[in-house]
Amino acid sequence: MKRVITYGTFDVLHFGHINLLKRAKALGDYLIVALSSDEFNLIKNKKSYYTYEQRKSILEACRYVDLVIPENNWEQKIDDVKKYQADVFVMGDDWKGKFDFLKDYCEVIYLPRTPEVSSTQTRSYLKSGNEGI
Repeated sequence: MKRVITYGTFDVLHFGHINLLKRAKALGDYLIVALSSDEFNLIKNKKSYYTYEQRKSILEACRYVDLVIPENNWEQKIDDVKKYQADVFVMGDDWKGKFDFLKDYCEVIYLPRTPEVSSTQTRSYLKSGNEGI
């Protein structure tokens, strides 16, 4: 079984997230998502619209995701790759090169982001009072 791991906040889930999860899952048989905890988001100066538990529940409902684990700090990635026996580490290409240190433990792949969509853009749109397309 080929295991893939990815990391993120996955707040206000949108089709860009789904595309990333679908492409990540296609690289293996089992997809693990390390989801930023609320406490870790505070360290990163991020505030999610949804709580960790709500975001976790949404991700667990996604057919591409097999397991959701908490991301509590930047340093846990090597331990996670070892603990969950990940063969592939996947991130969006805006992080290109930042996680190359994991190449000693698994394959590292940076996937292109879905153009014209972002969580920041989605939150801004929702705050503006718009209700959808």
